[in-house]
Amino acid sequence: MARRWIAELKDGDLVEEVFFLADRQLRANRNAALYLSVDLRDRTGVINARQWNVTENSCDAIQPGGYVRVRGKVQVYQGALQMILSHITPVPGDDLNPADFEAGPPQNVAVLLDEFKAVMATVSRPPLAQLVAAFLADEALMQSLCDVPAGVKAHHAYRGGLLEHLTTLARLVRQACDVYPQLDRDLMLCGVLLHDIGKLRELSCDTGFSYTDEGQLLGHLVIGVEMLSEKVRVVEQQTGVPFPQELLWRLKHVIVSHHGAYEFGSPRLPMTPEAMALHLLDNLDAKIHEFTQAIDADPNAGSHWTLFQPRLDRKLFKGARNGSAGEAGQTSGSSTSS
Repeated sequence: MARRWIAELKDGDLVEEVFFLADRQLRANRNAALYLSVDLRDRTGVINARQWNVTENSCDAIQPGGYVRVRGKVQVYQGALQMILSHITPVPGDDLNPADFEAGPPQNVAVLLDEFKAVMATVSRPPLAQLVAAFLADEALMQSLCDVPAGVKAHHAYRGGLLEHLTTLARLVRQACDVYPQLDRDLMLCGVLLHDIGKLRELSCDTGFSYTDEGQLLGHLVIGVEMLSEKVRVVEQQTGVPFPQELLWRLKHVIVSHHGAYEFGSPRLPMTPEAMALHLLDNLDAKIHEFTQAIDADPNAGSHWTLFQPRLDRKLFKGARNGSAGEAGQTSGSSTSS
């Protein structure tokens, strides 16, 4: 029997299949009854699944980082698909193909890394060039960059997702600097490398995607500033010259301000042209990726609109993807009512 991929699941589907258990939590509902919440993963995506009325002892064997066979029914809840389980049990992975359970970027990671390194190597002004070289020469860091996602559940949430995001952002920065020559191109490219560098220690992909203890306590902005300071000391030892203080402030500012607003976690708003430009381009890539992913993954294939997307606080218009624009206009009124 053909495998049931997560991306193919629809509201009302009955499922019996093996998945990778990416996350597992035991929670209590309003009546203090325990239920099991798990994230199931295959190479096409992730779906949350829940089993009601469980006990702590009955869930002891259900642990993240392994494979489970589940039986359940798919339903729509708050604009997203989830699965209500009647059965879940661990299974050995000896006869399973790990590639069936590991999502990855649509582009080849090795090719992306070569492109990213080549663009970063165009930074020419000392000491920024020495700083970039110190990061690129760190083999463990580069390997981690090929593995870590850009996020746990939002944009580029797959192995190599952070590298894909940084490479796309580097392309955008080069074009933006051609349009706005007043921007410091070398500083912008360093900002691409540094703004999310803390995610290499904030996120773990050993047993699914999760936050490390350091990541939970500090967050990638603080960790990123620490990683920058560590590499600056390496550059100073190599060159015997102190790193320019104002330049270091500008680099740190790009990191701490790139979320763009206090409510989104930035302790400072962007206060330099480069920091503002990087924030906007970073947000552009993240949002375009999130929009296209939501449209592609929408389970309601017959509708011109996606289900309501809580993270985006809206539905997204798909249109008549296999039909005409006129057809989309005829049904748009009924599709938006809720």
